[in-house]
Amino acid sequence: MDTIYYGGPILTMENQNDVPEAVLVKRGMIKKVGTLREVLDAADKNVKKKNLNGRCLMPAFIDAHGHISMNGQMALCADLSECTSFADIITVMKQYIVAKKMTAKDIVVGFGYDHNFLKEQSHPGKEILDQVSKDIPIMIMHVSGHLGCVNSAMLALAGIDSSTEDPQGGKIGRVDGSQEPDGYLEEAGMLSVQSTVMKKMKVNIREIMKGMQKVYIENGVTTVQDGATNKMALKLLKLSNTLGALKIDVVAYPLMNDGGREVIKDNPKMVRTYKKHLKLGGYKVVLDGSPQGRSAWMSQPYLGGEEDYCGYPWMPDEEVYQYALQAVDDNQQLLAHCNGDAAGDQFLNAYESALAKSSNPNKDNLRPVMIHCQTARNDQLDRMAEMNMVASIFVGHVYYWGDIHVKNFGEERGNHISPVKDAMDRGLSVNFHQDTPVTKPYMMHSVWCAVNRISRNGTVIGADQKISVYDALKAVTINAAYEYFEEDSKGSIKEGKRADLVILDRNPLETEAMELKDIKVLETIKDGKTIYVRK
Repeated sequence: MDTIYYGGPILTMENQNDVPEAVLVKRGMIKKVGTLREVLDAADKNVKKKNLNGRCLMPAFIDAHGHISMNGQMALCADLSECTSFADIITVMKQYIVAKKMTAKDIVVGFGYDHNFLKEQSHPGKEILDQVSKDIPIMIMHVSGHLGCVNSAMLALAGIDSSTEDPQGGKIGRVDGSQEPDGYLEEAGMLSVQSTVMKKMKVNIREIMKGMQKVYIENGVTTVQDGATNKMALKLLKLSNTLGALKIDVVAYPLMNDGGREVIKDNPKMVRTYKKHLKLGGYKVVLDGSPQGRSAWMSQPYLGGEEDYCGYPWMPDEEVYQYALQAVDDNQQLLAHCNGDAAGDQFLNAYESALAKSSNPNKDNLRPVMIHCQTARNDQLDRMAEMNMVASIFVGHVYYWGDIHVKNFGEERGNHISPVKDAMDRGLSVNFHQDTPVTKPYMMHSVWCAVNRISRNGTVIGADQKISVYDALKAVTINAAYEYFEEDSKGSIKEGKRADLVILDRNPLETEAMELKDIKVLETIKDGKTIYVRK
């Protein structure tokens, strides 16, 4: 039904000074924005009138980087996010096994522990997980998604033993003084186990389809990303789309080193064009790990631990260059996971070389994206600006791991994580993401982080990188739409755009800075239809 929204502040995100009284939504599109009289005159007589009663209407939020298919799979895992010790992990995993009536024929997966906040300040290897079960294969994943631990049964199932060498871009933890695996796995070292898990794990497709969207919709997000899409994830997304289970738009980016080019080649009608709620946005590469896991590839050493340790790359330079050249030649957008500044150098060097080599006449308009940008230096931001590269920043790191980064990198580097202000000052298109399921897609928490820059311990991390509330809101709306080449159809309230909207309990522009994270989503609207109402 056509609807008029009025009676509350309306943030169009077109201009901070816009103060329209009402918005008319007709057939899923924004038909009129203006005074209430103008909007009423443009509407049919039987139009529905929605009084906001002082609540705030603004464009729905856009997830600039995350993993919606993985978020669905996490619904089938034991939740370890509240664990503060090895004992907690053992208890939660045992309870999960009992509740699910699991046997040695099953595989048990837990997700969300963070060694930085465990009493033991380390990873629970096979000696700990064997206390959960020696017979049932067990894998637990670090909250970053880059690290994890397994028990002896899982090591055996995956065929990892003393003779197994560390893979390129990964690590297999060893018992001190030997080559015996201790159950800790890092980066590419996790891949063989994850592959085994996906083949053996019993998957409830309907449960995954239901679970993967729920947290986004409840938080006002109507466009999401599936980063690093593999073939199984794409099958899941296509099935969900065909069955009408997808309620929000999904932009998928297959990994170039996991059949990405074949995915694009086999689905030409989905490239940059939605088929219902699903499209392929381009390619993705992963170039390093996570800074909180000390696997991000840095140009200068981490503090503490092994001397001169800088993390490590996932791929050699030549391979990254070839992927960048393929993406440019294929006329595809390329997303690159770069947490460490050395990984950033590798991506920038590769992409610059690809632009110089490629004869694609559209090569300067592909909007490559550096994902995370945690330790991007200012000279790198300058180079990004020259290439019209998008900076998609995981600004929540400031709160979740800011104290850890200062510990790992020192005051100067630690306070420059998530360099939002420096990126914006250089004219870069900057957006924010939560890397869901690493953290929940709480967009107003990201806005709060960018405005206040406060860590878990209450420390201000990089005060010079604070930005205004309005600029932070742009980073989760119109700037995120730009990343997907959708700024003409989404991201702001403008006549002719899709009616993807969210109603908040208050106006962020009139809210105290420290209270921004407390703003609640009351209603989520996709293409003019309400898909969530807060109870």
